[in-house]
Amino acid sequence: MKILVTGFEPFGGESVNPSWMAVERLPDTLDGAKIVKRRLPVVYFRALDILEKEIETLRPDVVVMTGQAGGSDAMRIERVGINLCEAKLPDNDGVQLMGAPIVADGPNAYFSTFPYREMLAAVEEAGIPVRHSFSAGAYLCNHVLYGALHLAETKFPGLRAGFIHVPFLPEQTEGKPAGTPSLPLEDIARALRLMVEAIVRQG
Repeated sequence: MKILVTGFEPFGGESVNPSWMAVERLPDTLDGAKIVKRRLPVVYFRALDILEKEIETLRPDVVVMTGQAGGSDAMRIERVGINLCEAKLPDNDGVQLMGAPIVADGPNAYFSTFPYREMLAAVEEAGIPVRHSFSAGAYLCNHVLYGALHLAETKFPGLRAGFIHVPFLPEQTEGKPAGTPSLPLEDIARALRLMVEAIVRQG
């Protein structure tokens, strides 16, 4: 089994992105599965172009995408990607999209093909905050989730794909409102590894 795992570069004024930091901590082989790690730009459509080229080249069995969800108090396994780009925050090229589709003639939404129950149970058992979510937003995280699922549907049959959101790191909460939630990188990285292991066990 080959698994492509992606994280994002920093965005929104942050100097780090815990999604990529956690991805970097994954081993190159996990329970017999080859793990390939790639960092994506926080740029509409360029991120998807890069992702498609990596899938074309690597031919992974599974694509595990991760991204930062500032303000989240838990790891989030996203269940749905929607065909919409709409965020007040511009991407890292300064582009702001409001109401634009990701795929002009694509369906409104796709469901993730992750074994989310098994992933959720593995992280819960480790005592790390986790839940599943029915909204990945409409920024870059949703952008690549929907895009990857569309590629699986139209170009790469059999490819499984899904998205995991991670909270801020504690150091990222400095200067933010009191009580802004976070998780240590060790917990984020451990939770990600447990989720990937659950995917491998499901074959």
